Amino acid sequence: MNPAKLLEALVGISSVSGTEEAISDFLAKQLAAMGFKPQREGSNLWFEVGQGTSGPRLLFVSHLDTVPPCAGWNTDPLKPQWVGESLHGLGANDAKGCVSAMILAAQTLVDSEGTAVFAFVREEERGGLGVQELLPKLGKLDAAVVGEPTSLKVCAAQRGMLVLQCAAKGVSAHVAHAKLGENAIHKAAKDMVKLESMAFEAHPLLGTTQPVVTQINGGLARNQVPDLCEFVVDLRTTPNLTDAEVIARLSAELQSQVSVLASGYRPMATDAGQPIVKAALKAASAKVPVGSDTTSDWAFLGDLPAVKAGPGDTMRSHRPNEWISLKELNAGTNFYAALAREYFRLKALEAVHG
Repeated sequence: MNPAKLLEALVGISSVSGTEEAISDFLAKQLAAMGFKPQREGSNLWFEVGQGTSGPRLLFVSHLDTVPPCAGWNTDPLKPQWVGESLHGLGANDAKGCVSAMILAAQTLVDSEGTAVFAFVREEERGGLGVQELLPKLGKLDAAVVGEPTSLKVCAAQRGMLVLQCAAKGVSAHVAHAKLGENAIHKAAKDMVKLESMAFEAHPLLGTTQPVVTQINGGLARNQVPDLCEFVVDLRTTPNLTDAEVIARLSAELQSQVSVLASGYRPMATDAGQPIVKAALKAASAKVPVGSDTTSDWAFLGDLPAVKAGPGDTMRSHRPNEWISLKELNAGTNFYAALAREYFRLKALEAVHG
């Protein structure tokens, strides 16, 4: 199929997270018309190509959903518009460009020596439900490529997400007699200053983990010393630290009580010596991998060796006037196809030489 038409068609179908049925309906019909045999689980889709009945199985996964449109767009975010060779529209960059490139690459891999499994999932933007639903149905997998806009840089590590609730407790009193109380907001403020300067052990590709206070709530009345102040801390974690280690340190150094609000997104990393990393680097004509500060469905792939890479630029995601160029789309298609062929070649050599 014409790359520009496929991309435009996908971007033209609204698929805000939780409303992916229409785009899944369209894509199922389109894939069948292209000669694939798509399977469906709710709004999740997958299909396989290749000749490797007993060879390696390489997963390509990306997501169909988008975040809701934000303010500040110069055009209607739900109506794709070409500006020269670039398509503007919600999801063009994150991640319908990756989905389009993967589908176009699949057309070139029908005779490959391994099996390429292509999966397009729902609700990546709000919890990764789709990939968790679909993964058990895909059979044995040897490695994965997660399609996200990285400017085709090969990400061999990505941050996780740990969200903590901190509660500073004090003693109430009349403001006129403040010394009789203990101000919970003052106590919380001291903890927040401490968090701002707290440093964790750095990861070689991702750097250090920085605690960020994102919400705060405290006090019942303007004339009462507050006895409780709660604040939320968001940490984008790295694979060299466990959540338990991070929580233990904060609990030891803060006056506030610390509890977990969310911890489902694991930080991930794949050793540079793995065939999937080597194959991706060769396909990208790059020497070394990089790290990714954003999380993705990679967080739910367990111990499967994986990389994250795709056309588009992560800095355009979740912002107004999102776009991707046709040049980027074509480069992404070539990258995914070359990656798969090189991965299958490396795995064949590995099988021969043990």
